Amino acid sequence: MANLLALIETTQQIAVDPIEEGYIILVTGLFIVFTGLILLTLIFKYALPLMLYAYKLISKGPDKKISEISAVANEDFTGEIVAAISAAVHLHLNDQHDHENAILTIKQARKMYSPWSSKLYGVYNKR
Repeated sequence: MANLLALIETTQQIAVDPIEEGYIILVTGLFIVFTGLILLTLIFKYALPLMLYAYKLISKGPDKKISEISAVANEDFTGEIVAAISAAVHLHLNDQHDHENAILTIKQARKMYSPWSSKLYGVYNKR
């Protein structure tokens, strides 16, 4: 019983200031946030390029050098075909928008009665 009374007295003597608890929570939260930001920065700076390089090696294989690529000329591909393709691309890129007249007609919409927007009930609601 004496041990229990001594324990109660020691717990009553340890008073924790709420401001100190707030500072502890503040420092802990800031530490967690900034540690996470530093960790994300390191991942994006160092680990992501390594993962992308590994993905490129796995999916495509090593890149070919320019000296390894052989140029094969297709004799059916003439200048007329190139001119037709470039003209079609030019017309497609310049014809993005429809040519419409610039006349705008604004019609006023009829307002339908709705009890949700009626202020009549709010004005005459006396208790």
